[in-house]
Parts: sequence; structure tokens; C-alpha cells
Amino acid sequence: MQTSSLTQYAHALYAAHGDKAEHEAALKAQAANKDGNPDEAEKWQNIRMHIKELRGARQT
Repeated sequence: MQTSSLTQYAHALYAAHGDKAEHEAALKAQAANKDGNPDEAEKWQNIRMHIKELRGARQT
């Protein structure tokens, strides 16, 4: 999947799930690893990173 597609998917997932989107992507990456699909896991990790960027830095 191309970077632009990953970014679009991350935006859609974040719009649908809000702050839970990053967790959702992490679960999907974990499941893909468990199923022996490293390419799918990497895709979900990239989506997770895009979501993290969308959320921005947490303020303390």
C-alpha cells in the first residue's frame, strides 16, 4: 500500500474511532504478526504511526 493510501486510511480510521484508532491499528498489527503475515503487520504499524501523528503530541 502506498504512503498516500496509508495516510488516507489512517484519517478514516481516526475519524471513525477517535482516540481509540491507534489502539485498533495496534491490535490489527498484533493479529497479523500472530497469523504469520509480517507485511500486513507492517502496514498496520505504518497506519498506527500516521494516526499518532494526527493525534499530535500529548500535553502534560
